[in-house]
Amino acid sequence: MKHYTPEEKDYMRQHQHRNPAELMLQASRYPQLPVAELVKQIQARQKAIDKLPTWVAYPDVVFPTAVSVEQTSSEATAAFKASLIKGKLLVDLTGGFGVDSFFFSKQIKQVVHVEQNSELSEIASYNFKLLGATNIDAVNSSAEDFLQQFTGKADVLYLDPARRSDKQEKVHLLQDCEPDVLQLLPALFEKADAVLLKTSPMLDIELALEQLGSVARVWVIALHNECKEVLYLLQPGAKANPRRYAINLMPDGSIQTLTFDKEQEEQTSVSFADPKAYLYEPNSAILKSGAYRSVASQFGLQKLHPNSHLYTSDQLIPDFPGRAFACQGTGRYNKKEILARLPQRKANITVRNFPESVADIRKKTGIKEGGAEYLFFTTDMHQKPLVIFCRKAIAPAL
Repeated sequence: MKHYTPEEKDYMRQHQHRNPAELMLQASRYPQLPVAELVKQIQARQKAIDKLPTWVAYPDVVFPTAVSVEQTSSEATAAFKASLIKGKLLVDLTGGFGVDSFFFSKQIKQVVHVEQNSELSEIASYNFKLLGATNIDAVNSSAEDFLQQFTGKADVLYLDPARRSDKQEKVHLLQDCEPDVLQLLPALFEKADAVLLKTSPMLDIELALEQLGSVARVWVIALHNECKEVLYLLQPGAKANPRRYAINLMPDGSIQTLTFDKEQEEQTSVSFADPKAYLYEPNSAILKSGAYRSVASQFGLQKLHPNSHLYTSDQLIPDFPGRAFACQGTGRYNKKEILARLPQRKANITVRNFPESVADIRKKTGIKEGGAEYLFFTTDMHQKPLVIFCRKAIAPAL
């Protein structure tokens, strides 16, 4: 692994906010420095500023390629994952850059970071020492080889299988990822009391539950309303119908949580209504988890349509886990009528259960993005297309 000289560190510090392409064009000004390599470090740090502030804060931390930084967990999601587990020994079988291992080490007495890429393993080990994580052992090995040689028993085995094919194409099915968790299940259960599996939010939850079996809990995790990952806690003998948690990590550090199970969701009855004074759009974790009826029941809302997943009420629900809007009226999908209510020809557009995309609507109507107006294009309880004119809801002063 490369160790940077004081001159190289100084170059990265001075140019940390510069455009990497511009730095490469000016490389001839620094013939004594490996500018291409240093620029890669700068580029990786720039990508990690919001995602990995702890790592960026240390000038001596070494970053892998920008792609590896993009694929790693954020500090926010890693910290949440760590809050879910306990025990004396956790083995991270797909260690990567080590963000998850680092946060697990704050909750677990001993962590083993397993990474098959030798350079990445060395980088992670070096950074752990810099960050003061002395209870992490870095092992350069594949998950399969480690399990075969591991004679102990862990409290938790953690896996975040690589979601890239041999051709570097994105994949999400369990059997297409590396390692193949489905093939490893017997060995995993033999070497641990529990397995925590992270998957892409693109993977269908019902399919994953069917393939994995023995799932005790499921967490769908969104960061600032962008769905990032789904976690499955596997335990031998776990019964069907695991508890599901829709988690949205908010910018202010708070957490929106909705809990339910599939049986409860299917048995919950929901009523329907035309848009009332307020309109609600659940956060992405709720939508991904499938809590369409549960969210209506838990917050006393009515749906606009079985498949629209938009909700309404007469009184504002201030703690709704998602976006809340004050309805300004409804109308037909008619260009002339819509533009008559938008003198600035500007609005934020959302489509739910509607035959056209946002791009199609903007092209047909000429409405630009932005402004204080929000338009929802959807289908109502009478099976008719509907445009709902809204503004963000503001809770009344106490």
